[in-house]
Formats: sequence, structure tokens, C-alpha cells
Amino acid sequence: MQTPLLSTPNPQDTIMTQAQWQIQSLTPEQEERVESLAKELKLSPAATRLLVHRGITTVDEAKAYVHPSLAHLHDPMLMRDMDRAVERLERAIRDKERILIYGDYDVDGTTAVALVYTVLRIKTHLIDFYIPDRYTEGYGISFKGIDYAQQQGCTLIIALDCGIKAVDKVEYATHRGIDFIICDHHTPGESLPAATAVLNMKRADCPYPYKDLSGCGVGFKLMQAYALRNGIKEHQIKQVMPLLAMSIASDVVSLTGENRVLAYYGLQQINTQPSVGLRSLMRVAGMSDKKVTIQDLVFKIGPRINASGRMHSGADAVRLLITNSQQEAEEYAQQIDSYNAERKDYDSRTTDEALALLHADPDNDHKYTTVVYSPTWHKGVVGIAASRLIESYYRPTIVLTRGEDGIISGSARSVAGFDIYTAIDSCRDLLTNYGGHLYAAGLSMQESNLDAFRQRFETYVATHIRAEQRQPIIRIEQEITLGDIDRTFCTLLRHLEPFGPQNPRPIFLTRNLINNRYTKRVGKQGEHLRLDITDRTAAISGIGFGMGDMALYIQNGNPVDVCYQLEENTFNGVTSTQMMVQDIRKSNE
Repeated sequence: MQTPLLSTPNPQDTIMTQAQWQIQSLTPEQEERVESLAKELKLSPAATRLLVHRGITTVDEAKAYVHPSLAHLHDPMLMRDMDRAVERLERAIRDKERILIYGDYDVDGTTAVALVYTVLRIKTHLIDFYIPDRYTEGYGISFKGIDYAQQQGCTLIIALDCGIKAVDKVEYATHRGIDFIICDHHTPGESLPAATAVLNMKRADCPYPYKDLSGCGVGFKLMQAYALRNGIKEHQIKQVMPLLAMSIASDVVSLTGENRVLAYYGLQQINTQPSVGLRSLMRVAGMSDKKVTIQDLVFKIGPRINASGRMHSGADAVRLLITNSQQEAEEYAQQIDSYNAERKDYDSRTTDEALALLHADPDNDHKYTTVVYSPTWHKGVVGIAASRLIESYYRPTIVLTRGEDGIISGSARSVAGFDIYTAIDSCRDLLTNYGGHLYAAGLSMQESNLDAFRQRFETYVATHIRAEQRQPIIRIEQEITLGDIDRTFCTLLRHLEPFGPQNPRPIFLTRNLINNRYTKRVGKQGEHLRLDITDRTAAISGIGFGMGDMALYIQNGNPVDVCYQLEENTFNGVTSTQMMVQDIRKSNE
């Protein structure tokens, strides 16, 4: 991922335009370490730089990085309130209390609910789950959800991926004899809810050493702590790790530290022993016979899970992920796939209409932000539309639509390096609700406040955004020759996976590439570029989506500089390494 957006567009649909090429450099000390480490590991300098760029400077660090271990996970009891959470959960199960597992309606929330439900099902059947309706209840803990818990006789709610600001909701539940365990990863407010336990490593008083867990990840730490004290075996915990990988990929949290270990084992489980529900979802997504990667979770599996909450109910996604019935799994997977098709249609129309509004605004090209609103847009796709708009206008973006009672709400997406949550927080007196992350947020307001919000948000961004944040950046890890891409280099590259935020798939630069034999236009309208090029040290093939106009220039023998990622491509049973072109320029341009 080149820009840390919450919903990153498919790279096959993305064309980088007017991007800055920024080549990362190593310090003289790091280059010295490359030389010595290359000798110790018997690697080429180009391969060794892959390690040093990731802060790996010793043989032991290299071994630990390329072979992640569950032993590298932190003790869950280091998290503030974990002892209280486990004790309350143990008492609930021992005393046969009914437990409600409550989670948000997106991928992170639904996978968290499915994970906790699956683990607790080993010890009790007195459990239920609840996913709030995106449109009638909105994000987070709702009074309706608490009322449901009371109606079902639940005396404990485990809140996942939400709840950190639900001070009034927790108080409401307490008066009804219902306790809360909150498992959240969003930034806390000024005061914490008076819950039995508030698990959030971002609490100022929390000593937990890794701060970037997903909401599902926090729920996993609770289950890990419970399992360690209650005889649940490691292999039973491993079975839910695919849910962690899905949440980590889709919520765009850092793929470093614990997240990298969890995603690694989650992907391993997905590709060897997926659950009944996940296997059915992989089938409708066309992934049955393919090795699933983080990119597949982001662009194929995650959107289908999200579509359930966007177009109908996130509860359908949970039912798919917890079922042991093949028939139920097939039915839920087909239904969720149909939600995704419907979502795509709304997404396309919303994006087109939003672009038309921007094109009609005479001041649009001079603005630092995009804030667009239509009362007719589907609330479930405004976040996706915001990400799409950034492809055309690279700037902090908010897409809003109308809800009930004169309230308009929507989603915000940012550009690399700019904190959109803080920008929205500066306008908090104009809002009825808001929350989110550095790069993505949700917000709502009275429609009468829209113009004032738009002006103040524009002023804040114009004042605080840096010049380099207003232009897409391609961060090139290193410049190499095609001859550097040997078998050892490619093997090491595979061991650096899974890639994602803070551990991006490396982008390489090779200069003065010329046509080898078969460079040509491909695609229905010849819009894409199929490369077959050489720098005289080796040759390689590649694909450049939306770059078909460069074909004739290269065919005529002109040299080009190419920024690219390397991926394995299997065709007719033969696997080869190919370029996935990120940008291309005429040499010496």
C-alpha cells in the first residue's frame, strides 16, 4: 500500500499521476552493515538492503523476522484491566450468566465478534452476539443494543472495536444490571467509561508495549489471556487467527510487530485449514485454488464482509464466519456476494455524481480539501467514494449523505502523512458525533452546520497540510538492476511478507529499460501495457495498468525508467516473477 488509506483502491485500478519519486537512502553506517551482513548471510547487497531497510542488522534479527513465531507475542496480562476482564469473564461462565458479544458492523468489528464467539463457544453456550444497524443505530454502542441484552437476560456485554467513548451507554447498562468489558483500539476521550474493564493499549495508563492492534486484535488478547488460564489449547486459538488476518488487512493497521506475527499465522491457516464459512467466501470470490495474500484480504475478502454491513446487516457476516454448516455457509456466502455486487453499483454511481459536483465547482481546483454532500447517496458507500475521489483529487476528503432527523453523516479519508482525525476534531463544536483514526474517520452534523464546517475544515487543512502532502509520493526502497532479481532475492522477498502499512511491499526502480521483444498494448481498448523489457543484465515481463499509451514509445526502442513491485505470476502451471508497474517515465525526463 502506497498511501495508508482505510480503504485503499485496488492497485489494478490505480494510475499514479504526477507522483513524486522518493528514493529511500541508507546512512553510511547502514551501508557498512549491509556489507558485513551480506557476507554473514551469503546474500547479495541488494537482497541484504531489504533487511536493513526494515531495521534488521544482525543474523538473529534476520532469522526472527523471516520466521515469525507465536513466542514473539506479548503477554496479554500486560494490558491494563486485563486481570479484571478475565476474572469477570470467568465468573460469568462459572455462574452460567448470559453473555452478549457486541461489535461494530465493519470487517474489524464482525471478525472480532466471530473470534470471541468461536473461542467462548468452547466453554459456554450461553452466548449471543449483536451487530448494530449502520443506519438506525450508527457506529458504536447503542441504547437499542443494551435493551436487547436486557431482554435476552444478558448480564455481561463484551464490546469489540467500539465503546471507548460510550460513557453514557455504559452508565445506562449499569443501571440495568449489565456489566461491560470494552475491547477497543480507537483513541480514548477525556474520560473512560465506568466499565468493569477497559482494554485499550492506547490508554495513557496502559503499559502494553504494542500500540497498533486492531479491534479484533484486542479481542484476541482477551481470549488469549482467558485461554491461558482456562485450559483452551493453542491449536484451538490458532483456528481463529484467519479472523485476525482479515481485520488487520482491512482496518489498515500497521503490519509490524505483533500484527505481523498474527497476520502471518492467520494467512497460514487460511491457506491450509480455512473455516467452513471462510472457504465458502473464498469460493464466491474466485479464490478457491489460489494462495490467499494480504492483498486478497484487502481487495476481495474484506469488501465482501464490509458489504454485508453496508448494504444489509453485519450480522450476516458474523453468521457466515461462525457457522459449522456447509449448507449455511454456502447460503450466507452467496448472499454476501450479492451485497457486494450491489455495493459496487452504488459505489460507482456515488463516485461519478461526486466528481460531477466537483467539476461544476469553479473554485474546486484551488481548494485544499474535498467535502461533497448529497441527500440521496447510500450511507454504506460514502467511505469508499471518499477513497475513490482521492485518486482524482489528492487531498483530505469527506463524503456526506443525509440520515434521519436533519442529521447528515459520512466518512473521511486522508492522504499520506496528514492527520484527518485532528482536523475534524478542530470542528467538533459543529458536529453531533465523530470518531476514527489518523487516516480515516466518521462524522455527523446538523445539515445547517454544513457550510460552516466546510469552511472551517478547509481553513484548518490549508493551514496545517505540508506541501509534500499535497502530491502523491512513490517511496522507492532501492534502485536495482534486473540482474539483482535472482532466485535468492525473490525468496527473501517472499519471507518479508505479509506486507502492509509500515511494512510496505517494496517498490524498486530500474532505469534505462528497453524493449526486449513483446512489449504491447493489452486490454479491451488497449488501455494497459504488457512489458517485455531488459536492461542488458536480465529481462523481465510486467504489467502497467492504464499505461497503454507508452507501448509504441517503448516498441520504438526508447529507454524508460520504471518504478515497480515484484509479484509471482502463475500461468499454465508455471510460476514466474513479474513487474507490477507503479509508474513509468521516459529516461532522462
